[in-house]
Amino acid sequence: MRRLPARDELKTWREFIETAEALRSALATRLHHDTGLSPADYAVLLALSEADGGRLRSSELAERCGWERSRLSHHLPRMERRDLIRREDCPTDNRGAEIVLTRSGAAAFHAATVPHLTAVRELFVDALTPAQLAAAADLAAALRSRLADGA
Repeated sequence: MRRLPARDELKTWREFIETAEALRSALATRLHHDTGLSPADYAVLLALSEADGGRLRSSELAERCGWERSRLSHHLPRMERRDLIRREDCPTDNRGAEIVLTRSGAAAFHAATVPHLTAVRELFVDALTPAQLAAAADLAAALRSRLADGA
């Protein structure tokens, strides 16, 4: 029989979720204000900037971003209109396309990196002690492991 969370466990859960959402929102606001990029834009540009040749198959890009392919297919046209990415036929498979980081996309990503990392430092890193940062890393690893196990 499954045991439901106790009141204090639920309180901790709510604090965790609400704080994570407030942090995500604050980072998104700062990113957009400072760079004009959305967190989704930044995630795509980051994945492409780390890929060999700045290009990935759409399925691999969706996986690296942690997105469903439908979300990616809705987001990419907006990025393409802004010349952040372009689609090219895959040279090894005529059924697929590759998403390619453009020069202006690379420039936008590089221009956004320092302001974004500064916001991460100010809103997350500087709010915690070294021991709390280590505990946050342990917490994230434990949760990720549980999720990977399919629990």
